[in-house]
Amino acid sequence: MNSVTKTVNYRWHLRKLMGEHGMHATSDLVPHLADRGVVMTPTQVYRIVTSPPVRMNMLLLSALCDIFGCTPNDLIEPYVVATSRRARKAAGESQPPAAGKGRPVRATIKPLSVDE
Repeated sequence: MNSVTKTVNYRWHLRKLMGEHGMHATSDLVPHLADRGVVMTPTQVYRIVTSPPVRMNMLLLSALCDIFGCTPNDLIEPYVVATSRRARKAAGESQPPAAGKGRPVRATIKPLSVDE
C-alpha cells in the first residue's frame, strides 16, 4: 500500500495587499492598526509584513481584513504539499525507531586507578 502524507503550508499576501493600497513602507500600517485597537511596534509590524507569521492573534487578523476590505482568504492562501512515504525513505529519512529500540546506552563513569 503506497499512502501519501500531506503537509499543509500557506502563502502570506500581506505585502501584496499593502502595495495594492498604496502602503509601501511597513510603518504605514502601524497607525491603521492602532485605529482599530491593535497596538504594535514598527518592528512587530515589519515582522508580520516581511515573513509569514506562524501564529496570529484573531484581533490582528480582523483588523487587517478591515483595513484592506478583504477576507482571511485574501491574506492566507493555503496549499497542500504531498510527499509519498516511499520518496521520503529513498531520500534518507528514517522511520521512527520502534519502542525500546534505538535508545542511547547509559554512560558509566569509572574512577581512574593509580596504575593507569
